[in-house]
Amino acid sequence: MSEADPEARPGRRRAFASDTRAHAARAAAKALWWGAAGVAARALARPTDAQPIQFELTAEAPPAGFVRRAWLQAFEKDAADVAAGLYPAMDDRPSDPVAAIRRTADFITDAMAVEARRRRGDRAEVRTEAPPTYPAYYRQNFHFQSGGWFTAESAGRYETQVEALFAGTAGAMRRRALSLLARAWKTRDQRGRAVLDLACGAGGFLGDLGSAFPRTRLFGLDLSPAYLSQARAVAPRAAFVQGKAEQLPFADASLDALTCVYLFHELPPKVRPVVAAQIARVLKPGGHFALADSIQPVDEPRLGRLLEAFPAYFHEPYYAGYAQTDLTELFGAAGLRLVDQDAAFLTKAMLFVKA
Repeated sequence: MSEADPEARPGRRRAFASDTRAHAARAAAKALWWGAAGVAARALARPTDAQPIQFELTAEAPPAGFVRRAWLQAFEKDAADVAAGLYPAMDDRPSDPVAAIRRTADFITDAMAVEARRRRGDRAEVRTEAPPTYPAYYRQNFHFQSGGWFTAESAGRYETQVEALFAGTAGAMRRRALSLLARAWKTRDQRGRAVLDLACGAGGFLGDLGSAFPRTRLFGLDLSPAYLSQARAVAPRAAFVQGKAEQLPFADASLDALTCVYLFHELPPKVRPVVAAQIARVLKPGGHFALADSIQPVDEPRLGRLLEAFPAYFHEPYYAGYAQTDLTELFGAAGLRLVDQDAAFLTKAMLFVKA
């Protein structure tokens, strides 16, 4: 960025310097905490002692030090966006030490139950308990997690699980989508604009949207009542709707923007174009769709081994198909044009606009 750019002026840089330093300190604390939690869980559960059936790594191991550099880049990009004033410093570290210790203990205990479930091959324990009104693909124990998407306990430990899995980078990675949307909107009046976070889950990204766009009307949609309840506590000013991504309960051309984080790799191939068409339907002409999801092998071959292991160890039944899907083509067929993209560590972000 050149000094001619108004965002690069010394006064502007100083205005966000304290925020950036605070953000970096919080990110470091968070990375240390959840990284240690992940290490402890793996040491006790010992997942590599029992390799998945019919699983064989074919991708080459990443170069020495590459994974660590890619991991650090997620924090660096997040801090750079705070420094540029795209969004405020996010405090998604453990805030209450006692509560954090309890959450971590619960996560580690559950990690052993998750590993036992994986070794038994139990992928759909919740199917007998979940109401048949939910789609069949949804009634599974994604990630082998206890309760699937259906219990308050699952919703309460979700953020801990993903942060421990990604060594504290989950928030920074998914904010790549926030970064793209914030850049597109930085000269626009946000008052009254309507934004939907599709498959909002436990509300982590929806909370970030609320901090970045305090004057917008926020909506969160998810199929799980338990996860919606958790999200309400994280993003109290948002309005929430229980519903399916395949049949969005919003009028045509009623939303200015729609975001979606880590959903598409969990959708069956036949469902992905249906959801893409729904996204395009509810967006206004010129509206934006910001996607954050797993990187694909074509994006970073040096991380190919991690991408191969992920669906085998975490029960992602539709991941292989997602990994080979041309996302630009998928959303293009629905009438959405790719205008920007970014990536950090194991997450890619894409910004589309409705023609």
